[in-house]
Formats: sequence, structure tokens, C-alpha cells
Amino acid sequence: MPASPPIDKNNEFARCFESNKIDTFAAFHWLALAFKDMARAPMLSLIYGLVFTIIPATIMWFVYQSGTHLVILPAVVAFALIGPAFAAGLYDVAWELEKGHKPTLRHSLKSMFRNPAGEWGFAILLMVIMIVWMRLAALIHALYPNVANPTFEQLSAFLTLGSIVGLIVMAAVFAISAFTPQIMMERRVDIMTAVISSIHAVKTNVSAMMVWCMLIVLLVLIGFLTGTAGFIIIMPLLSYASWHGYIAIIKTKKPREYE
Repeated sequence: MPASPPIDKNNEFARCFESNKIDTFAAFHWLALAFKDMARAPMLSLIYGLVFTIIPATIMWFVYQSGTHLVILPAVVAFALIGPAFAAGLYDVAWELEKGHKPTLRHSLKSMFRNPAGEWGFAILLMVIMIVWMRLAALIHALYPNVANPTFEQLSAFLTLGSIVGLIVMAAVFAISAFTPQIMMERRVDIMTAVISSIHAVKTNVSAMMVWCMLIVLLVLIGFLTGTAGFIIIMPLLSYASWHGYIAIIKTKKPREYE
């Protein structure tokens, strides 16, 4: 009877990559490295920055058209957490610089199709979560007092439940999206392996990831306060920093070459 072929561990489904334990304020170092990446690839950073500025501008247009302020906070937080997940092209720029290569627009665009099944699957997952989040927000809005000038006591149920649900969803989205797109691009693994590894990395470094999350929200708020113009710099900065965070936390192989 012929011997069974050895198991290829690289093809295992829903694995969990090991994570390093990092300093609580490591995110500031990632941002410092991100500024250096922007200085080394200014034109590519500008191109992607302009593209990603369209996203928050569209959000603000939607808020204006809807005529309600109640969608502002969910929209800001959603963009803060989901926006960098679609920055595969910028991750590629940081990766190329890390390898000592000169990044190009063509190469970065190709990276968006490096793991199409995983990337599209992850995008669909995020969209489903956002739809659920918006529906929950609509249900919670039913608790909003139907009086002209509600008191804090009248608003307490609405604010309490809204804050609890918002924090839970925000934490869940952040945990699954912190390193999932980077893992899928660099390692070409299935979506479950990437998601599980991202959640594990966040759990391993709760304090550091809380700091990183607060920095993301702060920078995104600054972007909106500048009428979305600030995102020309902020989005490349967050994407490069996210890549350096991935390299620092996930125990991954040395960067690999690819066409």
C-alpha cells in the first residue's frame, strides 16, 4: 500500500499565525515609518491619497442628502476602520520599499488582484457588517425621544444602548480588519486564516491596538474637519503605518518577491 502524501501545512484552512507582543505605544513608531515611506514615494502616495479622498467626500455628500446628523458618527467610525482595508495598493508600496525596490503604480495595482477570492470575500463581509450596523442604528433611533428639546434623562436610554452597540460592533470590525487584508495579500491565505490571525493579534496586544484604534479615529476626524482634503495625506499615512504594524506583530516569513 503506497504511503500517504505528506500534508502541506501551507494549504491548511483557518490556521492562526502566531503574534509578537509589542509595546503599548508602538503605533507612533509605525506612523514615523509611514512618514518616511511617503517621503520616498510621494507621487504614488498623492495618487492614492486623491483616490481615497473621494470615499469620505461621498460619505459627507450622503450625510448632506439624508438631512440627518444621526448617520455621521457611524459613517466616520466605519470609514476609520474599513477605509484602510481597501488600501492593498498602498500596502504594496510599503512592501516594495521594505524590500529596497522602487514601487510603481502598475505593480501596486496588480497587488489588488494578488488574492482576489480572499479580498472580495472580505469586502463582502465588511459590507454585510455595515448593513447590520446601520439597521441596528435605525432600530436604536426608535428610542430617541419625540419631543422638541429632550433632557439628558430622556436621552439616557437612547445614548446608553447606542453606545454599547456601537462599541461592540466597532471592536469586532477593528479586530477582524486590523491585519486581515495585509495577511491575505502577503501570504495569499484563505479569508478565515487571515481573520482568525487578525483577531488573535489584536487579543495578544490589546493595549497597543487600543492606542492604534484611537489614533485612526483621531486622524480620520481631522480628515473630516478639513473637508476631506486632509485624507490626501491621512489615507496613505494610515495604510503605510498599518503595513508596518502587520510586520511588527504577525510572525510572518521574510517578504517574498512576486511579479
